[in-house]
Amino acid sequence: MEFNHQKQRSAGLKEQFLAECNRLRKNMQIDFVGIALQQSDGLTITWPFVSGNTTKKYKHITVRYGKGIAGKVISTGADLALDSFPNGISGKPTEYPIMLAERLYSAYAIPINFKGMPKGALLAGMRSQIDWSKANINQMKQMTTEIEKLLPYYFQ
Repeated sequence: MEFNHQKQRSAGLKEQFLAECNRLRKNMQIDFVGIALQQSDGLTITWPFVSGNTTKKYKHITVRYGKGIAGKVISTGADLALDSFPNGISGKPTEYPIMLAERLYSAYAIPINFKGMPKGALLAGMRSQIDWSKANINQMKQMTTEIEKLLPYYFQ
């Protein structure tokens, strides 16, 4: 009985994360929104929640702390903008698997904190050029506040 209760709670949590992604994608009128989270058992980062994906490759993407757009955002605790991928990146394009898998050209990512430490990244992406406005960035920051409220249930 307890297993079914945990399974239902997990499904409800996934729906909440996805609803946040869908809402942000719609409000910002962008192609892709993803949430990357560092796994509690190490330095591995995955993309458990995405909206606007064109493939299911995101399910198999795993990066290490400090690598890829999510790893860099988590390790630095700072926002990261990519305006014309793969131009202007540090490292090789293959180090940015979510950008390649979803054919994203422009992206903006901000850290998601858990217990005062960056443990995830919120990524907004476009398959074409976009100028990230302060209004867009503020919408993303507001969403991270909502996501951070869900993290204690995710990491339990």
